[in-house]
Amino acid sequence: MADESGNRGVFLVIGLGNPGIEYQFTPHNAGFLAIDRIADDFGVQVVNRRCRAVTATIRMAGRQVVLAKPETYMNLSGISVEALVHEFEADPERDLVVIYDELALPLGSLRVRTGGSSGGHNGAKSINGALRTEEWARIRIGVGPQPGELSGRRGKDYLLTPMRKADLAELDPVLDKAAKAVEMIVSQNIKAAMNEFNGKGSAGREQNGPPDE
Repeated sequence: MADESGNRGVFLVIGLGNPGIEYQFTPHNAGFLAIDRIADDFGVQVVNRRCRAVTATIRMAGRQVVLAKPETYMNLSGISVEALVHEFEADPERDLVVIYDELALPLGSLRVRTGGSSGGHNGAKSINGALRTEEWARIRIGVGPQPGELSGRRGKDYLLTPMRKADLAELDPVLDKAAKAVEMIVSQNIKAAMNEFNGKGSAGREQNGPPDE
């Protein structure tokens, strides 16, 4: 939001995932891992509890930015996001970006969007419902399996299974890209980040995927 003098207020950067050590390095926690990467870059820890999330506050591009990881579990992410938006009097369309995993995008890819439907992602669906709008920025991190990797497993099982070392190594530079995309959104705007990070061929399949836990 902006005050009467035109100064912008707090910007919210929220990563989605599931709390608990057993979920830490699962594909479904890519949003949490991105928040941790940003926190590491700025030398802070995401440990303050508010609005049913763990948070940290940084200065990015001259603006106060709150990093948050909801502790409501994925399907109820909107409860925490709505509380944070209310707490900081943020405008979801201008002052919020949410980072989450995308099963429909291949591992190693990243897409920035200005809004839209949940695409089958229950965390995004919960946020759309809680905020009563789809107009909020999101950074989707591809976690899709290699062809044939599911081998009859449900997508949900894949998303909640710890990643292999090779997959984590492939995800690592994407977390850096997500951090840079956030900084570009905060310092410039969402369109600049879309132009920079949405390369040809990165859209992947659109998700009609499984329910998330």
